[in-house]
Amino acid sequence: MTAKIKLNAASGGGSFSLQAPSSSSNNRVMTLPDTADGTILTTTNPKAGNIIQVVQTVKKDTASTSAALATPMNFDSTFSQAITPSSSSNKIEVNFNLSVGLSDNDTLMLFRLRRKIGSGSFADLTDAMGDTAASRYRCMHAMGSDMNAYKMPTINLNFLDEPDTTDAVTYSFSVAHDSGSTTTFYLNRADNDTSSYAYVARGISTIILREVAA
Repeated sequence: MTAKIKLNAASGGGSFSLQAPSSSSNNRVMTLPDTADGTILTTTNPKAGNIIQVVQTVKKDTASTSAALATPMNFDSTFSQAITPSSSSNKIEVNFNLSVGLSDNDTLMLFRLRRKIGSGSFADLTDAMGDTAASRYRCMHAMGSDMNAYKMPTINLNFLDEPDTTDAVTYSFSVAHDSGSTTTFYLNRADNDTSSYAYVARGISTIILREVAA
């Protein structure tokens, strides 16, 4: 017979049971705090703000693409990460850390987050960019490169998204520039990638996604 302790509500309502494991080899110990009262949470009913799951992708190789003025260059097929929310009301904390280079000095880089839900297509995440204002380029973050051929700064893109789905949600990014000529954007390397000097850098880029309970 399985051992069980049953607690009935004082008003005669619901009850709570503690039941022993089904096998004597499966002993379990539950320790209650002795310094404060608390609420026991379950994985099916987490507290708002709890992290449900975390996924990450790390890109160590290089990638590059070229485009003309204010033309978004996306990395949908080369650098993205998916997460499947356990509830449509939960949020996704999106964190991109990008090691970048550019072939044109003193050029502005303009970044956007991109998102795909389920088997759909990638699209710019408009909630994560500035308001429409005439012909201005809407983006999440703009950075003046102001760098020589050997510099490789890190760009951080952070946003708390509300995709409202339990389908897989995939995130990527795009970048554009303000140079008057076709310019090449590099990931994980600088413009000058010569092996002649020990200080020429190769970096990594990461995407970290966290599901946050609503």
